[in-house]
Amino acid sequence: MNILDIIAKKRDNKELTKEEIEYFVEGYTKGEVTDYQASALVMAIYINGMNDQEITDLTLAMAHSGEVLDLSDLGDVVDKHSTGGVGDKITLILMPIIASLGVPVAKMSGRGLGFTGGTVDKMQSIPGYRTDLTIDEFKQNVKNIGICLMGQTANLAPADKKLYALRDTIACVENIPLIASSIMSKKIAAGANKIVIDVTCGSGAFMKNKEDADKLASIMTRIGELSNRQVVCVQTNMDEPIGHAVGNELEIFEVVDILKGRYLQEDIKHIICELGANMLMLANKANSIEEGKQKILENISNGQAYDKFIQLVSNQGGDASYIEHMEKFEKAKYIVPITAHKSGRITRLDALQVGRLAAYLGAGREKKEDDINPRVGFWFERKVNDEVNEGEILGYIHADDEEKANYVLSQNIFEIN
Repeated sequence: MNILDIIAKKRDNKELTKEEIEYFVEGYTKGEVTDYQASALVMAIYINGMNDQEITDLTLAMAHSGEVLDLSDLGDVVDKHSTGGVGDKITLILMPIIASLGVPVAKMSGRGLGFTGGTVDKMQSIPGYRTDLTIDEFKQNVKNIGICLMGQTANLAPADKKLYALRDTIACVENIPLIASSIMSKKIAAGANKIVIDVTCGSGAFMKNKEDADKLASIMTRIGELSNRQVVCVQTNMDEPIGHAVGNELEIFEVVDILKGRYLQEDIKHIICELGANMLMLANKANSIEEGKQKILENISNGQAYDKFIQLVSNQGGDASYIEHMEKFEKAKYIVPITAHKSGRITRLDALQVGRLAAYLGAGREKKEDDINPRVGFWFERKVNDEVNEGEILGYIHADDEEKANYVLSQNIFEIN
C-alpha cells in the first residue's frame, strides 16, 4: 500500500477502504505523508466526495490518531457541539443548566478563529479562570461538582488539527464530508458517546442554506450510527446574531443576566430548550422534549443554574466576585450608540457582517497566536422584526479604538424598511 495509489483511487472517484484511510491518516500525522500528497487527496475528496462508510472510517481514524478519553467512570455524559456562529454563547448558558439537572458535563472547547473568541476565550474573560487542566483534573472536577469546561488538549485528534490547517490553505474548508468528520472526530476523541449537535444555518454559519444543513446533519447522524454513538442534530438559524451580545466579555455579561433570570431573549430560549431537552432525553433525565424544556426553564428561575455557573468559575480558579458584581469588569474605552436613521421595521441584521466587524474591532483572531481583546464587540437592544422610531438607540459598539468605532458606525448594519 502506498499514498500514490490511494490518491489515484480517489482521483478516479473510487471508494477507499478502511485500511487505506487509516494508512493515510497515520502517515500524515507522523509526517510520512507530505503536505502536497495530503493536499492532492483532500482535493480529490473535495471534488468527488465520500460515502457514509468512508466518512465514518475517516472520522474514527482521526479520532484515534491521538489520545481518546474514557469518560465511562463519570456516568451518563452527554456532549454538545455547535457548528459555529456569531454571538454563540449557548454552551455557557446550557452547560450549567444541564449540570444542575444531574447530568455530568465534561466539556472540552477550542479557541475561536474568525469572528469572535471560542467558548474557552469567553471564559478566560473572567480573571483567574483556568482552562489548561490535566485530564485527571478535568475528570476529578466533574466528579466533585458535576461540571468542568476546559481547553482542548494538544493530543486530541492531532490528525484533524493538521488536516484542518491544510484545508484552510487550499480552499477546501467548506466541504460537508470533511466538516462532518472533523467535528465528529473531536467529539469521539473527547470521550463522547451521546452527542447533541447544533447545526447552524444562515449567513453567519458554514452552512448557508437549509439543504446543506440537512445534508451535514444527516451525515453526522449516520456517522453516529456506524460508530455506535447516539447523535441528535438540531438546526438553528444564524442569519442574525444570537441574543444581545457579540464579543467575549459582553457575552459573559449576557450569560450571567440570563442565568440570574433577568431576561431570556426568545431566540436563546428556543435554542437552549431544543438542545437541552434533547440532551436530557439522551441522559434519561426527561421522558419527553416538553418535560425537558420545562425542567430547563425551572432551573433558571429557581437559581440552580446560576449557582452551578458560580461553582464552575470558582472551582477552576476564577474570581466569582466578577460574576456577582459585573461592574468590576474593565469596559471598552468607547461605547458608541447605533441609532435608527429612519422609522420602520428592522428587516436585516446580517450575522456575517456583524461577525466580520466584531473581528475588525479585535474580538476575534485570524491566527491561533493572535491576541483577543475581551472588551470589544456589540450589544444590540433591537433585533430583526422590531418596529423602531427614527433616532432610537438600536445598540452599542464597544471599541478601544475611536477610528475603528467610527468606521463600524458608518457601515449601517441595521436595514430598516
